[in-house]
Amino acid sequence: MSALRGAKFNSGALFCRDKIAAMRNRSLAFLMLLALLPEARAVQLPGLDAFIDEMVQRHQFDRGALESAFAQAKHRQSIINAFSGPATRKPWPEYRANFVESRRIRRGVAFWLQHREALARAEQRYGVPAEIVVALIGIETYYGRDTGKVPTLDALTTLAFDYPRRADFFRGELEQFLLLSREQGFELSEVKGSYAGAMGIPQFMPGSYRRYAVDFDQDGKMDLLADTVDAIGSVANYLEQYGWKRGESVAVRSSEFSGDGDKSPRLVAEWSNSGVSPLDSVAVEAAQNAALLEFAMDDGKESWLTFANFGAITKYNNSTYYAMSVFQLATAVKAAFREAQ
Repeated sequence: MSALRGAKFNSGALFCRDKIAAMRNRSLAFLMLLALLPEARAVQLPGLDAFIDEMVQRHQFDRGALESAFAQAKHRQSIINAFSGPATRKPWPEYRANFVESRRIRRGVAFWLQHREALARAEQRYGVPAEIVVALIGIETYYGRDTGKVPTLDALTTLAFDYPRRADFFRGELEQFLLLSREQGFELSEVKGSYAGAMGIPQFMPGSYRRYAVDFDQDGKMDLLADTVDAIGSVANYLEQYGWKRGESVAVRSSEFSGDGDKSPRLVAEWSNSGVSPLDSVAVEAAQNAALLEFAMDDGKESWLTFANFGAITKYNNSTYYAMSVFQLATAVKAAFREAQ
C-alpha cells in the first residue's frame, strides 16, 4: 500500500484494462467451446441438396431417407486438411521398413495358414499367387485388423462437396456408396473405413467394390467388410481385371543402366543389349516388356526390371514404392511360409 502513496490512481484506465481482459477471456472461452462442439453437419454443404435430387431422379432413392442420412453425416475438416497438406514422400528405405518387417511377415504366414484353401482357390481361378494376395491385404489393413474408423458417409460427403480438386471423383464414389449400401443392405451410418472412403478388408473404394467384389465363399453376399474369403477372391479378381498375367514375374533385380538416360519400357532383350540384365535366377522371357526402376538406398541404388504384373499392382495404389513393397513383402512371406511347412 505504501507504494501507492503520492501516485495518481487512474480508475478509468483500470476499468478499460479489466474490460479488455474480460472480453479476451470470453473470446477464449468461446473458442474452447467451439473446439468441443461436434463437426458441422454435412447438410450445410453447398451442392448436397442438388445431389440428393439427382439420386432420387436417377436411382429412385427415397428422398426422406437420404435427407435423414445426410442430416446425421458430418463434415470433417480433418479430412480436407489431410488432402490439402503438402505432399511428402519418405525415402524408399524408410517407406519399405514400414511394411516389410518381421511382425508383418509372421502374421502373413499365419494368415496364409488360416486361409490356405481360399488362397489356393483364388490362385487357381485368377492366376494371382497366394503371396501377392496375402501381401496386399497385409499392407492395406494388417490382414483385416485395421479397416479404418472414419464413417464412410462422412468421408465421401466431405470430399464430394468441399474438395473441388477431386469433387467429381468423390461425388461418383458417394453415388456408388449409396447404391452399394442399398444392394448389400448396409446401414449408411455404420460403415467405416479410411479417410478417403476406402472400405473393408481389402480397402476397396465403393465403385471398385461394386465392380470387382466376388462372393467367393458362395454364401449369397459379397461381404468385404467382414468376410476374409470374399476379400481374398475379390483382390485376386481385381488384379486379374487390371492385367495380371498368370505365371509371369512381377519384378527382378537387374544390373544398373549406364546408357543415355532413356529408360522407357522395352523388351528384356533390348535391355540386355543396353547392358541391363537380371541378377536373380528368375525365369524372364526375352520378348517380355519391362520397365526399369531405380530405388535410392542408403548406400547407393537398386535397379529393378518390372513387368506387367507390377503394373497391375500399381492399379491398386498408383505408387511404385507401394507396388515394390507389396512384391517384397510377398517374397518374404512366401519364404517364411515354406519354412513353416
